[in-house]
Amino acid sequence: MNAANEHIKLVVKNKKAYHEYNILEKYEAGISLRGTEVKSIREGHVIIGDAYARHRNGSISLMNMHISPWQTANEYDQHEPTRPRLLLLQRREIRQLSHQLDAKGYTLLPLSLYFKKGRLKVELGLAKGKNIHDKRQSSMKRDAEREIERAQKFRH
Repeated sequence: MNAANEHIKLVVKNKKAYHEYNILEKYEAGISLRGTEVKSIREGHVIIGDAYARHRNGSISLMNMHISPWQTANEYDQHEPTRPRLLLLQRREIRQLSHQLDAKGYTLLPLSLYFKKGRLKVELGLAKGKNIHDKRQSSMKRDAEREIERAQKFRH
């Protein structure tokens, strides 16, 4: 995701994914949604912390993403909060990701959800789980970087 692009409006970011996993590659994909889901996402009623993507029937679906029901919709138009949602990727990307997901230990996670030029996009990360030692090490590295920034701030 390019932060310099002024047409991007961030909806939600998955901070847990960066702590729990090493992100190896990033992909951008569209999502197939219903109208009430888009309206609910625009209001910020979405949780992607427990979501993951899975290869099914020649396509990749986003599982376990919770989009709260839209308040003003009637029963007929309402959506199921945690239904699987189809990701819109090119065939080449789907083939590549399906081969990598079949490899041991790899997971496809949503890293962020944002609107780009009016269309909802999800940034996906191909990830491998960290063990406890790696988590501790990255936490210590982050703390050291903060201390360096504080020291430089007071020096000026």
